[in-house]
Amino acid sequence: MKRYGKKYVEASKKVDKAKLYTIDEAVKLVKETSTTKFDSTVEVAIKLNIDAKKSDQQLRGSLKLPNGTGKTRSILVLAKGTQATEAKKAGADFVGDVDMIEKIEKENWFDYDVIVATPEMMPLLGKVGKLLGPKGLMPNPKTGTVTANVVKAIEDIKSGMVEYKNDTYGNIHMVFGKVSFDAKKLAENLDFIIKSIIKAKPSTVKGQFISNISISSTMGPGIKIDKNTIEI
Repeated sequence: MKRYGKKYVEASKKVDKAKLYTIDEAVKLVKETSTTKFDSTVEVAIKLNIDAKKSDQQLRGSLKLPNGTGKTRSILVLAKGTQATEAKKAGADFVGDVDMIEKIEKENWFDYDVIVATPEMMPLLGKVGKLLGPKGLMPNPKTGTVTANVVKAIEDIKSGMVEYKNDTYGNIHMVFGKVSFDAKKLAENLDFIIKSIIKAKPSTVKGQFISNISISSTMGPGIKIDKNTIEI
């Protein structure tokens, strides 16, 4: 049986486990129940009514949150020539092509949060796919990380773009801010995420799409959202 710390237990007392909260109520509560001394991240977990084994029901994409995430992400850009030069000017943390791929392969190098690659670089990335895939670092057109417009990709990531992908159980987990964020900004980000996921519902999914939604801060208790209070 899992044992929780004193701070967690005290914070949990503020949450009614039987209640479904509105977004505004939940955001206010997630700030009050943060148990860490550092500025915790706030995450949403969305349980989808999908068959994750079917490719036509899987969800993957990216969203540019209205108020960012509060986290600075380091970017590796794999590009050549002019695009590499533009990537450096746009603020990419690392830029290269074959040299960077070899560094990943030979040194198990992962000092970055996201990789942006031009289409011509993708065939070369195949050799390190087994290293990048499990870490969720493999670039993908659906998330905007395989693109000829590397400058826009860098700008979007730096300003708060987040990627999402359902797991094998049909869950989506996304960070949408920090506990220090103003409650209104957290609520705007959360509302944007939920509505975007609803709009991305695969046509092959019938009936109810979202089973449940909950949010929590790092090491804080989960707070359930009443999805019926969200205006679409």
